[in-house]
Amino acid sequence: MTPSGLFLVEKVLVRVFLSLILNIAVNESFHSQKDVESSRFLRSYLENVFNESKHPSDPKLINYPTLAFSPETSLEIGVSSLYVYSAKHDINNRLSEIKSFAFFTLENQYGLWLDHAIYTDNNKWFFYGRSRYQSFPLYYYGIGSMSSPDVKSVINGDYILIKERFLRETVPSLYFGLELDFQRLSQVEYINSTANFTAPEVGGLGSNNLGLGLGLLYDNIYNAMNPREGIYSELAFLSYSSLFGSDFDFISYITDNRIYIPVKKNTVFAAQLYGQFTTGDIPFNMLSLMGGESLMRGYYLGRYRDKHLVAGQMEYRILPFNFSKRFGASVFLSVGQVFGDDYDFDLKKFLPTGGAGLRFLIFPDKDIYTRLDVAFTEEGTGFYFYIGEAF
Repeated sequence: MTPSGLFLVEKVLVRVFLSLILNIAVNESFHSQKDVESSRFLRSYLENVFNESKHPSDPKLINYPTLAFSPETSLEIGVSSLYVYSAKHDINNRLSEIKSFAFFTLENQYGLWLDHAIYTDNNKWFFYGRSRYQSFPLYYYGIGSMSSPDVKSVINGDYILIKERFLRETVPSLYFGLELDFQRLSQVEYINSTANFTAPEVGGLGSNNLGLGLGLLYDNIYNAMNPREGIYSELAFLSYSSLFGSDFDFISYITDNRIYIPVKKNTVFAAQLYGQFTTGDIPFNMLSLMGGESLMRGYYLGRYRDKHLVAGQMEYRILPFNFSKRFGASVFLSVGQVFGDDYDFDLKKFLPTGGAGLRFLIFPDKDIYTRLDVAFTEEGTGFYFYIGEAF
């Protein structure tokens, strides 16, 4: 098929998708005045989400349901929201984002997440943080790079996280400020433990930990949800101490370095090198975790955990295709390892993961895409559907 033909197919698919939703809403109604008003509202909402704004500086809001399934949670039903804007409606200010996610499962588990990356006028202040409250299980496979996938337990408990960075621009694009991290794990119980499973020695019954520290960040990227050019480089340390009310004393150091290089029109090469290093008496839930939807995709978050983590990834993005206005794709490759007191750093112990994904331009005037990624590892396959790039 020719590029022009593919472009027509794309336009048809987008229109069919929108029309299908609208027709379902209309046809399932009894055509009462209330139903007509509801259909108009839905049509207006979808047009506002998928179409370009009247002015590029207008904020955008999307709310959408989510559905997921995993062995430890059964069926999960949730609602996500994303709000993006520029301070004072000035497109010279970097894009700020506020995300929320609420869910419950058929196993009577629930949670509420709130993430934000907020720039003030002229990008002078940067508030970057996340909060979590959830009653939610997780798989625990033990500590170290040699932990077996066959020796595990489901850990249930109540979890609270509040992490915030308060950063002030000192010179253009260079930020410095305070960091705070509070994490509480309580009501811990171990379920469906396999043979030979050993519960964690440190923090195995839960703990409260508060860390305070400093952060230094160089960031000259305009759109963090779809970086096309620039550098992001962060150095941070957090001290968790009984003086602050923590149950354990330890220190965490983090370095996160990313670079984005435009290769040619609509293509970007992105790379990231990440390290987390901890010293002291560290509870198991605050060790360095490998996996998740951003770095080392394909591995369950926490499949491997230890005092230290080193990982890197590369990704080539086409946003969008030359023959398309909305559809794009990416390919990515990652390597990483955890290590600590019992398992030393070893170049031969790096674990690989890689995959590819499709992209759909959901906010054209904000240059923000949804991503559907599939990642392959030695232990299986992972699928991820999110708004915004992985890093």
